[in-house]
Amino acid sequence: MARPSTLEDKRREFLPIVAGAFAELGYRRVTSAELAARCGVGENVLYRIWADKNAMFLAALEWVYIASERAWERLLVETPDGEGAFLRLLSYEAQHMGEQGLYRIVFAGLSEADDPRIRAGMRDLYGRFHAFVRRQVTAHRGSGTKPALDAEIAAWAIVGLGTVANVGRELGLIGSERRRALLWNAGRLLAEATDVDARPRGRRRK
Repeated sequence: MARPSTLEDKRREFLPIVAGAFAELGYRRVTSAELAARCGVGENVLYRIWADKNAMFLAALEWVYIASERAWERLLVETPDGEGAFLRLLSYEAQHMGEQGLYRIVFAGLSEADDPRIRAGMRDLYGRFHAFVRRQVTAHRGSGTKPALDAEIAAWAIVGLGTVANVGRELGLIGSERRRALLWNAGRLLAEATDVDARPRGRRRK
């Protein structure tokens, strides 16, 4: 006999659909009726899983990281060594970043950052991305190197590259080949920089 479906099963089933709707329509244009229709259930079913539309959007933000993490974990299994793992991950993102359009959920979140719950969700999302990239940069460098750019700053800069690449994709400012070059070449420079002055320079007095 098949096991009855639970709310957690439904949550896992609906989460990619809910995320896709927010990615397509943004936060303001999505209604709970639209989300329910896409999931093929009544609104009451969604409200048994998530308290309100805000909670549904926060779940969509979580999906942005989950979807990325799943792809990364597969690559890390295939490339267990630290140095090779970072380059493999960077190459993957250079080829595939933004293909699913999930960055639009992040853009929508930025426009709603005055909402304390969404702001907290955005901080958590960026914090998780940064922590992951920092671990990979640190492993890639190894214990014997002394790069001028510390891992924390390098990780934030690499996260920033991803944001710029997605802005370029969305607005048609950067073609696919240039986006790949941006992420691959600049990402490696940031991770491996050994000859830059990491200290901000003050303005010269005349």
